[in-house]
Amino acid sequence: MFKYIYKKLNFIRLKNLGILDENIEDNTEQVKLSCDLNENIKILKNILGGSDDIVYRAFSFGENNKMNAAIIFLSDMVKGSSVNNIMMQLFNYNKLNNMEIKVELNDMDIIKSNIISVGEVNKTQYINEVVDGCLSGDAVLLIDGLDESLIIYSRDYKGRRVEESKTEAVVRGPREGFSENISINISLLRHKIRNPNLTFKSIRIGRQTRTSIYIVYLKGIANPKLVGEVCKRLKRINTDAILESGYIEQFIEDTPYSIFPTVGNSEKPDTAAAKILEGKVGILVDGTPFILTVPMLFIEGFQNAEDYYSRTYYSSILRILRFICFIITILLPATYVMLAAFHQELIPTTLLFTIAAGREGVPFPAIMEAGLMVITFEILREAGVRLPRPIGQAVSIVGALVIGQAAVSAGLVGGILVIVVALTGVSSFVVPVFTDTASILRIILLILSGTLGIFGVGLGLLVTLIHVVSIRSFGTPYLSPLAPLEKDDLKDSFIRTHMWKMSKRPHNIGVKNIKRQGENLKPEPPKDDDKLKNV
Repeated sequence: MFKYIYKKLNFIRLKNLGILDENIEDNTEQVKLSCDLNENIKILKNILGGSDDIVYRAFSFGENNKMNAAIIFLSDMVKGSSVNNIMMQLFNYNKLNNMEIKVELNDMDIIKSNIISVGEVNKTQYINEVVDGCLSGDAVLLIDGLDESLIIYSRDYKGRRVEESKTEAVVRGPREGFSENISINISLLRHKIRNPNLTFKSIRIGRQTRTSIYIVYLKGIANPKLVGEVCKRLKRINTDAILESGYIEQFIEDTPYSIFPTVGNSEKPDTAAAKILEGKVGILVDGTPFILTVPMLFIEGFQNAEDYYSRTYYSSILRILRFICFIITILLPATYVMLAAFHQELIPTTLLFTIAAGREGVPFPAIMEAGLMVITFEILREAGVRLPRPIGQAVSIVGALVIGQAAVSAGLVGGILVIVVALTGVSSFVVPVFTDTASILRIILLILSGTLGIFGVGLGLLVTLIHVVSIRSFGTPYLSPLAPLEKDDLKDSFIRTHMWKMSKRPHNIGVKNIKRQGENLKPEPPKDDDKLKNV
């Protein structure tokens, strides 16, 4: 009660001083700095609280030390040497006078231009910007008599540096992955795309966390309407915290009730750069190594960065294999139950005798038997992921072997079903983008196959197809280039054609510049072999 009364009285006091907008009660919004240094420090202490890691360093400088100033910073987030250099530059004002270089101290612009020699310095007169700068790890300079402050870049981010991606391993290609530091991630993208049209737009989201978000796109290629839509969806987010890019994904996706992801993500700079070069928009979130890309198409789940680093034929075979594995992981258990329970006449006689011999003595119906093994597999997979890596590997491998063998020996399940579930599980990891989606579809189709047989499986696949066709990702049909059909984009769908044939960017995104490379790039041998021999 007393705390609430204190805040109200403080609000009235600030409004009477004329530094608070009467329509806003949050004293971190639209509050301007005062010319009184002590008043500014008092307001900042009231906002930032009594945290011990916030340093308020008061000092005097200028001719005869007449200028009173203060530097405010977080002790664990700034470089101590940077703060010392700032103060030494201010103390050297007397030396400038001795060299007959007159510098007026009644203008913050002059101080910024002539005294502070740091790469990035921003001037502001608003309290909320001062607070954001301080909490971001910058040093804030306040001077008595001036109603402006300088936010001086002096961050010393302590975190993981550039390492190999753990989620997108490759045999051939760049090994570097994004880190949790958004500045490092921006530099990695700049290193991949050295184009002045590569544009970053910053925004802060989260009332409590004030997380830095960057929208990245290639001006002149990305559709301006797409960029505007991304900005619009981000600005409408009004929440306390953004701790990972998954928060953003759930706020901006087109179909929040769908099991299919409509926002892409990647941990590799080369993958993100390739999507941006296609005309897509990336979303960088501070504190996570994953970048979001929109729009996302269904076909992206089967594409891999390494497909473009290897030769066409092998890449195409691998891509077809991924499609086959996706079909196996969602349909194999349902097909086993469907055939064993309803349609034994479709099974070859020899195989039917084998299945019957394996299920002899099993007390459960086929659907319960398969459901038990699928749930067991999901439990082992989750345990292997959550436990520490050495223990997790032992649990997942040993657990699968021991439990599978014990279940067969005890007569709870048939031996063929163990093979079916194992193949289903391994196939799900071939397409990691749709691992969660495949798990849900697998269970739904399993229930339908156990109740309605082949008609249930057909009904489930039909409903899934209708749903996928109806989905859009930021206005782009999710099943493009298949529906609607774009013949030119089929060159990079089920198979990947030769690089020199993919001269155009995808049509479905609505890019401004559709042409990606020149024509007639097909490599050819020299027309005259004698020329090479004479060299």
